[in-house]
Amino acid sequence: MVRRPAPPSASPKAPASPPSTPKKGRAKADARAASAQRRKRAKGSTQGVDVREWASGIRLSAFSVIMLSLVVLGAWVLVPTLGTFIDQRQKIAALEASVKVSEDEIADLIAERERWSDPAYITTQARERLYYVKPGEVVYLIDNDLDPSALPREQDPISDTLEEKPADWMPQLLRTLVSTGLSDTAAVAP
Repeated sequence: MVRRPAPPSASPKAPASPPSTPKKGRAKADARAASAQRRKRAKGSTQGVDVREWASGIRLSAFSVIMLSLVVLGAWVLVPTLGTFIDQRQKIAALEASVKVSEDEIADLIAERERWSDPAYITTQARERLYYVKPGEVVYLIDNDLDPSALPREQDPISDTLEEKPADWMPQLLRTLVSTGLSDTAAVAP
C-alpha cells in the first residue's frame, strides 16, 4: 500500500539565514523567526484550518478519477432502470392478486353451476324463492306480525370486568314462597 504524502502544515518553515551572517546576528534572526512562528501558531489555532491548503494535499491518480467517474455514470444509468423495475414488480404483484381473485370467483361460479344441476336443489330454490308448490299441497305463509317491543332484545355486550352480586338468597326465597302461596290461581292435580 502506498502512503499518501502528508498535507503541508499550517506554519511555514523559517527561511534559512545566509551563511555570511555572523553567529551573533544569526542567533537574533533565529529568535525572531521562532517568535514569529509562535505568533502564527497562536493566530492559526484560533482561525482554524485553511481548506485550500488541505485540499491541495489530496492527490488523485488517473485510475481513481476514472473509477469515480464510472461509479457516477453507473449510478446515473441504473437508478432510473431500478425505479422502472420496482414499478413493474408492483404492477405484476397487483395483476397476480387480481388473477387470484378472478380464479376464486370462477371456482364459486362452477360450484354454483354444479348445485343447479341437482334436481333437489332446484326444487328447494323454487319453493323458497318463488313459492312454488306441488299439486295438492297447502302452504301457509306466516307474516311476522309481532310487536317489535315483544321481540327479544339483542344481547348486551359482555363486559371484561367481574362484578360481585350480593349473595343474600334468603329474602329472595321468602318472596318467592309468599307470592306463590298468595296467588289467586292454583293448579289442580290430575
